[in-house]
Amino acid sequence: MKRALISVSDKKGVIEFAKELVTLGFEIISTGGTKSTLEKTGISTISVEEVTNFPEMMDGRVKTLHPKIHGGLLGRRDLPSHIKAMANHGIQPINLVCVNLYPFKETLLKKDVNDTEVIENIDIGGPSMLRSSAKNYAAVTVVVDYLDYPGVISELKEKGETTFATRQKLAAKVFRHTAAYDALIAEYFTDLVKEEKPEKLTFTYELKQLLRYGENPQQKANFYRDAMSSSFSIASATQLHGKELSYNNIKDADAAIQIIREYEAPTVVALKHMNPCGIGIGETIDEAWEKAYEADPVSIFGGILVLNREVDVKIAEEMHQIFLEIILAPSYTKEALQVLTAKKNLRLLQMDFSEKEDSKKRNLITEVLGGILTQNQDVIKEEMEKWKIVTKRQPNKEELSAMEFAWRAVKHVKSNAIVVANTNQILGVGAGQMNRVGAIKLAIEQAKGRLSGAVLASDAFFPFADNVEEIAESGIKAIVQSGGSVRDEEIIEAANKYGIAMAFTGVRHFKH
Repeated sequence: MKRALISVSDKKGVIEFAKELVTLGFEIISTGGTKSTLEKTGISTISVEEVTNFPEMMDGRVKTLHPKIHGGLLGRRDLPSHIKAMANHGIQPINLVCVNLYPFKETLLKKDVNDTEVIENIDIGGPSMLRSSAKNYAAVTVVVDYLDYPGVISELKEKGETTFATRQKLAAKVFRHTAAYDALIAEYFTDLVKEEKPEKLTFTYELKQLLRYGENPQQKANFYRDAMSSSFSIASATQLHGKELSYNNIKDADAAIQIIREYEAPTVVALKHMNPCGIGIGETIDEAWEKAYEADPVSIFGGILVLNREVDVKIAEEMHQIFLEIILAPSYTKEALQVLTAKKNLRLLQMDFSEKEDSKKRNLITEVLGGILTQNQDVIKEEMEKWKIVTKRQPNKEELSAMEFAWRAVKHVKSNAIVVANTNQILGVGAGQMNRVGAIKLAIEQAKGRLSGAVLASDAFFPFADNVEEIAESGIKAIVQSGGSVRDEEIIEAANKYGIAMAFTGVRHFKH
């Protein structure tokens, strides 16, 4: 008689699966809670202790780590020496293994969980059985995912056994599963001991969405979610309406989310091609929306909007008048949804903003050919009182407020980056230019006609005084930049010449 070993933490579908196996002539070996669950439904099982002639001990830490289990899993059926060893030691082959693991990830996600509970949910026997079975996939069918139960049963009914291709495919899934499980454990211990430069780096991600293509139609792409991702992320957002998100939609939405994280007041961010085309803040979200739209009513066409307050029907009706790819917010009124869902393709997303601060903790990963780069996020706490006003002219209160607003925005613009802004609205953006003068010209040109009282922020220092001369010609009277150039004295002298107030923050915000 064929034998199946079933031991699962997630018992979804396991009773039906076991019943089908019994009908097909399998004996069932089981342990602990799984054994109890199966026997309550009338399914006869053999305990692991009966197989091993050795008691379970140490609160279940030791039960399946035994030659009569692993010999039955690893023994090759095509080698006479293996068959002889199994016979000599009373080891019966196990033909099918259905195992899933202690809920380590779910334990980590619990509030106020302690290290003892986390460590007790590190499965040892489960991964060992899975790996043994998967290694011997030529003879053993190993199932780690309840979604595979129906396919396995179908093949057993039709052919009397699973196909080699199926067993190989299931084995591959097992090794992905155990690798992901171990990656979470490794990350937990790395964080526990505060190791900042581990000699090995492992990550695990879970498939969230199949994508039609990547940045361009000729590129294949899929969307994977960090196994421990924050609720404040595009990976955790819920889509309420519209077409599937594309690769570029996801990238743009993520960039917009990172920008809106900078602001506490009612804020709207409009984004296009990874750069903000509008940021507005106000006393109300309606006012913030007006400021964001007016910042650049041309570029917002086909863009992405993120709001940090509920979308009401008034804003919804105004948004309905323009073509947008995505609107993302913490919530929508019923009336707003009725208006916005009239557009079949408009993607409406809802996201939890409560973990905004927690979302800053994860490191950023950038892939390069042959490797990856990691860095912590650029979330340094900006302290205006530490800025140095290096010019004779001091900025007034309104200019300081505008400088702070612009400085928060410029860090999210691709370098070389320039932002022209007032106290509650960006007016011009110069993004991704090969020289800083070029970025300044673009931002000023975009802000033309709205420069009265405006300030300018630069993500890094000015290398030459010609930057200041270009700004002076526009009439802008206040600049915020990092400082740190070998020509800082020349830059300050130029600002003094034109009566411009200038602050050095001491912080650079390149974004490549």
